[in-house]
Amino acid sequence: MKSSKPAVLRIDAQHTDGPTGALSGDDFKFAHVVSIEGGQAIAAFDTRVRLASAVEDRVVIGATVSIGTPRSSVIGIVTGLSVPTAELEQDQTVLRLFEVDLVGEVRTDKATGEKRFHRGVTMLPTLGDPVGLAGADSLAAVYSSQGRPSIEIGTLAQDNNVSASVLVDELLSKHFAIVGSTGAGKSCGIAGLLHGLVNRYPGSRILVLDIHNEYSAAFPDAAEVIHPGNLYLPFWLLSFDELASVFMTSDSPDPEDMEILHDAVMFSKRRAGESRAPRPGGQLRRATDAPTTTIDSPTPFRLADISAYIEEQMGKLERTRSTIALRRIRARIETLMSDPRYAFMFGGLVVQDRLTEIIGRLFRIPTAGRPVTILDLSAVPSEILNVVISVICRLAFELGVWSKGQYPMTLICEEAHRYVPLDKSLGFEPTRQAVTRIAKEGRKYGISLGIVTQRPAEIDPTLLSQCSTVFAYRLSNDSDQQAVRARSADCAARLLDFLSSLGEGEAIVIGQGVSMPMRIRMRRLEPHELPAGSGHPFSEVWQREAVDLDELESIVTRWRYNRRSDDLFRGSGTLTSSLD
Repeated sequence: MKSSKPAVLRIDAQHTDGPTGALSGDDFKFAHVVSIEGGQAIAAFDTRVRLASAVEDRVVIGATVSIGTPRSSVIGIVTGLSVPTAELEQDQTVLRLFEVDLVGEVRTDKATGEKRFHRGVTMLPTLGDPVGLAGADSLAAVYSSQGRPSIEIGTLAQDNNVSASVLVDELLSKHFAIVGSTGAGKSCGIAGLLHGLVNRYPGSRILVLDIHNEYSAAFPDAAEVIHPGNLYLPFWLLSFDELASVFMTSDSPDPEDMEILHDAVMFSKRRAGESRAPRPGGQLRRATDAPTTTIDSPTPFRLADISAYIEEQMGKLERTRSTIALRRIRARIETLMSDPRYAFMFGGLVVQDRLTEIIGRLFRIPTAGRPVTILDLSAVPSEILNVVISVICRLAFELGVWSKGQYPMTLICEEAHRYVPLDKSLGFEPTRQAVTRIAKEGRKYGISLGIVTQRPAEIDPTLLSQCSTVFAYRLSNDSDQQAVRARSADCAARLLDFLSSLGEGEAIVIGQGVSMPMRIRMRRLEPHELPAGSGHPFSEVWQREAVDLDELESIVTRWRYNRRSDDLFRGSGTLTSSLD
């Protein structure tokens, strides 16, 4: 009687054909090409070869294979496995196929005998060409940096003995993106990448927009940690659109309010310019010494002058301005000056032009042994978070332009979907413009962008399209997977179909920052290198009474006065004295 179950191929501990050293050295061929279409090939296992279990286990999606041709060894990546036969006789052999995307070839230099990997295929394989797993020599050639500057970030998922490296210049100069669901390992991956850069290049300049205060724990000795308690970002640095966003409480401000604020700011800037002290010795300033004042120029001015302008307008017998609008702006100014949450922007009693020191501290010029800036934005009021990010990105770009790229830097944008969303009705338009301007033009001025998001489907597509390297961690949402896949032009982008099954700390890396697409395991970090975890041990804390009334009182005090347990705000005087 015929069996309806397919026959099971028995995996022996040895094979009858081919060398026994299949896992190292030369490539061991155990299949042959049965179909070629464009940049894809289909290979069938050779039924005459009985594989060792170690070889069998490594023929998985993402594995690197080698196809022998007369001129070179064509390198491909396994993107699918199948058994096309539905029902078999009990004594029949299973026909097993695997799909391969062709990505490059390994050629041997005749003069030196050295194997070198080249992207692209000059001689396509044909039917019957032998196929096998790439051996250690081929893997070393494929994933070698070939003398180009690189850093090691982990190992290949298919072979822990082969290091996975990224090409530094290609990664940074052309921007990169790190995407993945919560808990997939993005934060540890970012920390590992930054540790590799800092350890290799002590003169690097990296600024991390840390939305959740995760990364200060990962760089205790290499980072300048800036938070609202020690941040000095004066209001006069803001452009008019940014300033209006802070002063106007409505998403659609009244045109009259905007006109009043515009005239008040220009009045204050002109008055501040007129009151500047003369040069030493009583010399008058030359015309070239006086800056050209515009509504967006970073010229120091006083909020008191804005209040004075409003008072003057309110006191006129023949007012051309609405009293309600004038009072509304004045009330907003008084609120901002008295609210401790805004002390880093409006808390200074004395207005001082410290733009050089602000930029030097933010962008580590000089680095002073701390090449990383962690900008902790977790305590920044949500209504001005986008404004702060807009100012930082705009300053970074302007520094790159006016220094002519003299200070290359990398800007890591955590949770980018929050402030550069796909829906243009959300977020803050100046922030979108500042970030996308870096994405489009930053490489010309040495400004590198690292986009980090757990929802790539909700981010402005301009950003992902400008990122030439993508680190894709586990993504379970179909729309997020499609967003990454649609912006991946690499011939091996079908690897991204495997995103939902990646393990923690595993990523698929594609793009110009790697020699070829690869599935990797990020290296394990030491405890002092890890970012702060976002999870909380509910089962442990709920076993005991965690908070008493005295502790709750201290929490309420910190909440009410906007104080941190590790860095208490000590009033606006601290903000200016730290810069003196």
